[in-house]
Amino acid sequence: MRGTRVLIADRHPIVLQGLTTVLAAQPDFAIVASCSNGASCIEAIRVLGPDIALLDVAMPDISAPEILALTSSGGVGTHVVFFTALAEDRNLIELAAQGTCTVVTKDATPEVLIDVLRRVALGQPQPPLSPDVPEPPIVEEKPFPTQLTDRERQIMRLVSEGLSNKEIGRRLNIADGTIKVHLHHIFQKLDISNRTVLAALAISQNELSLALRESQPSAASPKDPTSAK
Repeated sequence: MRGTRVLIADRHPIVLQGLTTVLAAQPDFAIVASCSNGASCIEAIRVLGPDIALLDVAMPDISAPEILALTSSGGVGTHVVFFTALAEDRNLIELAAQGTCTVVTKDATPEVLIDVLRRVALGQPQPPLSPDVPEPPIVEEKPFPTQLTDRERQIMRLVSEGLSNKEIGRRLNIADGTIKVHLHHIFQKLDISNRTVLAALAISQNELSLALRESQPSAASPKDPTSAK
């Protein structure tokens, strides 16, 4: 039986590697391309015509509408699954509700992701994200990950940049063994098992924090009292 042909695209190398590892372990999926930018992603979709394109919704140099315009054109037949850090993205919610694409949040477990992709491959309807879906456990008053120390958050950020334990140790001027101890504590606190998941969490949190800052209205300049009539 032919496996479901999947294209993966994400601008973060460590996330791309993690997705590849997860899907490569499934006998019913065949990864046909891994892309890190919009241009190579478009070319791969056009040339290879994968069954599913699992894409970072914030890929550089290409927008979600451009991807969907390409895959909906005649002869392509690729279903797009967007990977996003923001469950409340209303544009994606509307597109998913219309059946144009499927949306998976980056805090989903590998099991959930695999289940979604299998349902897509079988043509089964997906429950679209909606405003009623609970947001990830991140609140403004208590930013994630509050249970980590400053040093642990620092190490988490460096892991997301793809640094090894030795490189992190040199950057922070601490021993490799100390880094391992910190990572062990981080994994326990966040209830995760490996640095790939840790990196994905860090990247998702950074994207969410940036989006929240950009969504905040700038402070209104005080009115000139002389302008009041």
